[in-house]
Amino acid sequence: MLARLIAHGGPRPSFAELARDLFMSSSEVHASMRRLTEARLVFQDAHDARTLVDAVEEFLVHGVRYAFPARRGQVTRGMPTAYAAPPLSSEILAGTEPPPVWPDPKGTVRGVGLEPLYRTVPAAAGRDAKLYEVLALIDVLRDGRSRERKLAEKHLHARIHGGQSNRPQPRTSRARR
Repeated sequence: MLARLIAHGGPRPSFAELARDLFMSSSEVHASMRRLTEARLVFQDAHDARTLVDAVEEFLVHGVRYAFPARRGQVTRGMPTAYAAPPLSSEILAGTEPPPVWPDPKGTVRGVGLEPLYRTVPAAAGRDAKLYEVLALIDVLRDGRSRERKLAEKHLHARIHGGQSNRPQPRTSRARR
């Protein structure tokens, strides 16, 4: 839910729209919004909800890997995530190890399974490129190496604070650390 709010900014869509976009039930969306409000990551009133940008950034950079630890699985078919997905896939040269993927029978890439934040993440990310990028960046914060994490922090900072990080970055090799 938080990734969706970051990805698109602006006024909060209806719970029905969010449920459709995220492949969740309306009650799951409502409960998620309530948890985000209680955690003081989102301010919500009767007409709108908005992210509390400083709290969101602090949570993602310093807390998401503890609240949602990365769980790797076996080599499987899936959808690329973390450094293997946009936007970092254009900045980081992949090494020889299999890339991280969200397990998905419809996936096109073989890699090491990385459990997504929520079971419907691959479907939602497959329909929404902006959401896909935010979720992949969050996975870097959950599972990435130091250099990858720093790049992800820069990209997320730009998105959280209302812009996109469009500056070209030099490509770095995943193999050299």
